[in-house]
Amino acid sequence: MRLTSVAMGPVRLDQLEFRMRFQANVAPVRRYVFGQLISGRIRYDSDGEEREYLAGDVYLAAQPDHSFTATVEDSMIALATIDPTVIDHVAQTGPGRPESVRFTGYGAISPRTAQAWKSIYAHLHEDVLTNPEMMAHPLVAGNAARLLVATALATFPNTALTDPTIEDRHDAHPQTLRRAIAFIEAHADRDISATDIARAASVTVRTVQLAFRRHLGTTPMAHLRRVRLDCARAELRAAALGQDTVTQIAARWGYGRPSVFAAHYRATYSETPSQTLRNRWPA
Repeated sequence: MRLTSVAMGPVRLDQLEFRMRFQANVAPVRRYVFGQLISGRIRYDSDGEEREYLAGDVYLAAQPDHSFTATVEDSMIALATIDPTVIDHVAQTGPGRPESVRFTGYGAISPRTAQAWKSIYAHLHEDVLTNPEMMAHPLVAGNAARLLVATALATFPNTALTDPTIEDRHDAHPQTLRRAIAFIEAHADRDISATDIARAASVTVRTVQLAFRRHLGTTPMAHLRRVRLDCARAELRAAALGQDTVTQIAARWGYGRPSVFAAHYRATYSETPSQTLRNRWPA
């Protein structure tokens, strides 16, 4: 058996390799465990149902409060373990919603969503979570955790609500937008989520999303990214010669992948981050 594990608060990524066949009876783990079978074969028995997966399959192992039996045959597995409270936080649609989000199926909604899960998992494992320099930045770590949870919600069937209600539509007025923008601009350097923005504006997540879409044609998180991009540009312009790099500044503002930062930056300002940095100092 070979195991590598990278923890990030309530989220953990594991890579396992079993060169054997075995069966394990597992008590409820109180976490959601999502898997991608890279090679081999694995079978789960839970809730009176038997599910078998082959190489390439993406799946949910079991509900957090359910026991299960796993039969593993010479397999390589990529696992993501997520605390249910984090899923509730990312999926939360309103302060009055008492019930937790639950996943209602064990397989991916479609081949397209399964491929998205594989891509995001690979990006986080290879480019972010195993890079100590990147993980030292709170915005990178927070963005990585929320990205994985959001991908799980988009990949597997669940009970999260996304459509705005009549109350949400009524509350999505300019005053709500102004409160949300003020909170974003005052806290752009902190690890905040759409839930935090909605709470600061005293509305639901659906309401604040609708307010941004209705009045600005964007989303709260996209606006937050733009504010952070402006902050990164200001730092590039004020960078100390020989001390700050594009990668360091990008990470401080939540970008775990410099190439993505460069692409967003160039699309917004019509120049690359390195050009801004070079232009700060005469040749």
